Amino acid sequence: MTRLNGKTAVITGGATGIGLAAAKRFVEEGAFVFIFGRRQEALDAAVAELGPNARAVQGSIAIEADLDRLYAAVKAERGTLDIVFANAGTGSMVKLGEITAAHIDETFDVNVKGTIFSVQKALPLMGKGGSIILTGSSAGTTGAPAMTTYSSSKAAVRNLARTWVEDLKGTDIRVNVLSPGAIATELATEALGEEGLKVYGAMTGFQRMGDPAELGSAAAFLASDDSSFMTGSELAVDGGLAQI
Repeated sequence: MTRLNGKTAVITGGATGIGLAAAKRFVEEGAFVFIFGRRQEALDAAVAELGPNARAVQGSIAIEADLDRLYAAVKAERGTLDIVFANAGTGSMVKLGEITAAHIDETFDVNVKGTIFSVQKALPLMGKGGSIILTGSSAGTTGAPAMTTYSSSKAAVRNLARTWVEDLKGTDIRVNVLSPGAIATELATEALGEEGLKVYGAMTGFQRMGDPAELGSAAAFLASDDSSFMTGSELAVDGGLAQI
């Protein structure tokens, strides 16, 4: 398929997991992709896998100067930008009674402030028909123990899309949320272990963990003109986790 032929995309958190799966799908469908992440070695490995239609910029979405370097690189090589997949995020489990200000600041600096600036700094390069995709989470809808800070940050991301629909009226730029649930990423494996993944996957309607490639396919749909009349929406790709 070539639904993204000639389009330029930025994917934050693009070196591994869902971001890398989306980058692979975007390139397969004809896009030129800039991936952005904190670990240079992971970025180098990802670009080697993605091929000549991919570039990597190292940095953190929590640091505005790093985002400025990212979009300067996009402007220098491509001139304009069609797709922003604001996928980078962070989170850790801390139960009520043990939450600290530092924990809140770390999570919200990345998941909320970083997402806002990832999009805001991209807008001068975007034109009509552009697509913004925000990574939400099933945790933004459901309750889970020790997830106060992460869950609330992802609920905030969901509302960013609703608010930006109003702010973007007249631009023909659409903004939607892609919300994963039980996805077998490297980070999930590290956090839960193999046995934990089995337990988590059994909670879904399919009784398995999702594959990052399944999120990549959904991201490609939201990036393409196939979703041309969608904005402010949340696409849950969670095996039914937050729906049942």
